[in-house]
Amino acid sequence: MGAAQPEVGAAIAEAHRREWAFVLAATARVARDIDVAEECVQDAYVSALDAWSRQGVPSNPGAWLTTTARRKALDALRRDRTLRSKLPLLIEPEPATAAPQAAGGQDDVIEDDRLRLIFTCCHPALAREAQVALTLRLVCGLTTAEIAGAFLVSETTMAARVTRAKKKISAARIAYRVPAAPDLPDRLDAVLTVIHLLYTTGHTASAGAGLVRDDLVDRAIGLARMVYQLMPDEREVRGLLALLLLTDARRATRLDGAGRLALLKDQDRSKWDKGEIAEGAALVVGALRGALRAGRPGRFALQAGIAAVHAEAPSYQATDWPELLALYDLLLLAWPSPVVALNRAVVVSMIEGPAAGLAELERLEAEDGRLAGYHYLPAARADLLRQLGRAGEAERAYREALELAGNEAERAFLAGQIVTLSDPGGAGPNRAVTG
Repeated sequence: MGAAQPEVGAAIAEAHRREWAFVLAATARVARDIDVAEECVQDAYVSALDAWSRQGVPSNPGAWLTTTARRKALDALRRDRTLRSKLPLLIEPEPATAAPQAAGGQDDVIEDDRLRLIFTCCHPALAREAQVALTLRLVCGLTTAEIAGAFLVSETTMAARVTRAKKKISAARIAYRVPAAPDLPDRLDAVLTVIHLLYTTGHTASAGAGLVRDDLVDRAIGLARMVYQLMPDEREVRGLLALLLLTDARRATRLDGAGRLALLKDQDRSKWDKGEIAEGAALVVGALRGALRAGRPGRFALQAGIAAVHAEAPSYQATDWPELLALYDLLLLAWPSPVVALNRAVVVSMIEGPAAGLAELERLEAEDGRLAGYHYLPAARADLLRQLGRAGEAERAYREALELAGNEAERAFLAGQIVTLSDPGGAGPNRAVTG
């Protein structure tokens, strides 16, 4: 008896969330064309709805989808060859293209299908943001809304960018071709950016009940390890892997025993993953020391250094805030991002007091409009206003953050802060993790 329709729908949704990148990467290697591969994978998911309803959900949905999508890609290639052979020779033949390389050839510079496809999609013919956005959409399976949030732009703007990138690939006839080993460094920054944004999207889910999307976090760390194995001497590769490990070490403590959001200062540091901290700290030494000596510290190495300062501090109060400020100053030079400036303002408040931090935030809001709609900005403002005793303004800022936040754990925390401010003597739902 076939599986009930709701069960099939849930299985397909889960397979799309977990298996899309694997299936697309394996199919692209057969199709050697991103658009064809994407179409075949989409068809495979449509086929699954009917087949799984009749036959039941397979024990390995990813393998079923991969086999089906690759078969569709091979069928498409056969149809294309047949069509070409029957066309009258009234047009000039297209220029010959390089034949697919056999196993053991160039393709094997990158052994993992997913990483190979990421390097391939980060094509230098596209603008950097287009490379990253298209790769996150096609290869990593992120939604347009999630990618837009990562870039601090509207969903409409991001959808247009992805569409333009795909049209340029088609118009310029950019073929699916794995870059040669000497070409990898030119694509490295875009690849690392893809992996970093994949991790941050999973670290705090933009919507839904769960704080963390473990599948995205684990996939990003796995990809970072693969790049490190491929290019171990690149300082930014070390920096990215260190950053992800040091940040991930806190994963188990980001919610308290009652399932409520726990801020960094309230987390139980004894439960942080000491193995990840040790591994990440060792990588930071090589990434940051060499970069500082050369006078060109990269953004991932600097972020890893910041994460290491937090990870190695015995307590929140004992954190080396002046060292963090120095690292943030260097990071702003290497990567002038408004999110970096926002985090720097919080560090300023820890050194010079909440009034100084608030002044930094107000200056940032006035000078850079990219954080409009970014809920961490009003949340940070609210916390500083609360520390200054300006409860009414703090409550309004928390309400602004609440309207913008989509993750349920963060929304519950912000709602608890509002309750606490409106009823200082009460026991709001998040009273234990205020601040």
